[in-house]
Amino acid sequence: MKMYRKSNSLTFFLLFFFGILQAQSTPEKPNIIVIIADDLGWHDVGYNGSEIKTPNIDFLAKNGVQLNRFYVNPTCSPTRASLLTGRPASRMGIVAPIGDRSKLKLPDSIPTLPKFLKKQGYQTALIGKWHLGLNLESSPKGYGFDYSYGFLHGQIDQYTHLYKNGDKSWYRNGEFIEEEGHTTDLLTNDALHWLSKQKQQNAPFYLQLAYSAPHFPLQEEEKWKKPYKQIQNDSRRDYAAAVAHLDHAIGQVLESLKKQQLDKNTVVVFMSDNGAMENWDAKDQYGGKFSGNSVLGDNTPLRDWKTSNYEGAVRVPCVWYWKNHVKAQENKNYVSVIDFLPTFLGLSGEKNGSTSVEGIDIWQSISENKTLAKRPIYIRGHLQACVIQEPWKLVKSNLKKGTPSFELFNLETDPEEKNNVFLQEPTLAKTLTAELENQMQKDAIILNK
Repeated sequence: MKMYRKSNSLTFFLLFFFGILQAQSTPEKPNIIVIIADDLGWHDVGYNGSEIKTPNIDFLAKNGVQLNRFYVNPTCSPTRASLLTGRPASRMGIVAPIGDRSKLKLPDSIPTLPKFLKKQGYQTALIGKWHLGLNLESSPKGYGFDYSYGFLHGQIDQYTHLYKNGDKSWYRNGEFIEEEGHTTDLLTNDALHWLSKQKQQNAPFYLQLAYSAPHFPLQEEEKWKKPYKQIQNDSRRDYAAAVAHLDHAIGQVLESLKKQQLDKNTVVVFMSDNGAMENWDAKDQYGGKFSGNSVLGDNTPLRDWKTSNYEGAVRVPCVWYWKNHVKAQENKNYVSVIDFLPTFLGLSGEKNGSTSVEGIDIWQSISENKTLAKRPIYIRGHLQACVIQEPWKLVKSNLKKGTPSFELFNLETDPEEKNNVFLQEPTLAKTLTAELENQMQKDAIILNK
């Protein structure tokens, strides 16, 4: 009898001891925050040499992993669709901003990032810009977000929060509301409030914090403009003020994480949805309230602006930061926004994913700077389409009318895309043209199903 008791006690001790070891060796599911700037250019952040001061974004860059070759879509709705589904947005017929009273929306039949994460016990929130359905019926709740607040449309007056044609856009959890205040401040305050409740939830969380800054119309207080009086152009000065305001907001979020001791287990990703616009002709928007902007962002040294498929539109600033989990480095792997979903799922413990996901898990590249296998990155806009196969990029223009034209660039030796070698590299041009046509055919097949 005594022998039995000893054996039983020993067994219990061993089970308890190894249970502790297993618990210690099993990593806690990280919280995830994705902060999205709107129309921020490559050269509009301090760590890329901008005259605009961005100390908080620079902190993330200095202490995190800078994705030096991070690719998105030429415009905002497609990038957001790709982020949430892990596939090219053109597969869903989203190749341009969803505008005016369009009934186009993100298909609700496709699995989304927040839906996957909810299966892993995550709390999910979308605070800020949605732009994947302009009606309350197609707001974020139907796509896996427990909580949503902000604006449905692509651009809004920063104070009235109305869309350019006068439509209501400001909402919370599926209902239009009216609030006073600047969009950047309202979104930040709501994010801080939401984060303050997460400590008590005892569950990991995913927060997509999508700002309107520095998208026009630019309506910044003098305190944000004052540090940039040396900038001669009024429009560029206002743009710089919007970026500075955005950076300050990001600092508040980071400080909140630190105070609540959430920073140690929170992955923070900062990115822009596409490159900067050159200028803005206000025309009849907002009832003539704004005069437009002659100068906006800066994509230097990259070519062209938002809406094109050149580097200035599709290669944007992006940083991954996770305190004590990633080493500060500049990662030169070619990465697409469609890779974020499978990477987040891997961190959450979700291994199954979906057959619709076309991105890859890039965590080992981020955490260990491992070289990724070269693979095609396909991007389709409403004006152009391109396929990137490191170090080459093939751009197809005149998608809708006229005779298509092709350009081929070596992005390593010619990052500014000045030297079209399509005729000089016939074999490579043929291979990449076939790949691009194959990708575009996939779009057609999926959409016609």
